[in-house]
Amino acid sequence: MTNEQVFTEVQALIIEQLDADAATITMTTNFTTDLALDSLDVFEVIDQLEDKYDIEIDTDQPLSTVGDLVTYVVKTANA
Repeated sequence: MTNEQVFTEVQALIIEQLDADAATITMTTNFTTDLALDSLDVFEVIDQLEDKYDIEIDTDQPLSTVGDLVTYVVKTANA
């Protein structure tokens, strides 16, 4: 699995959840400051990723940007 594959999935989940424009979601997009997601919104994205990739995401990790989450998912899923 690659960063690009996971990024596409994360982007799709955020678009679905927020009805956001895909162009506004990049690897450097911050969940709270750029997308105004609250902790429940972020948890829902994380929960869907855990189900899709059959992994467990440690929410104590500093996952503030889309890139942070993508990197964490790729590293965990490929371990």
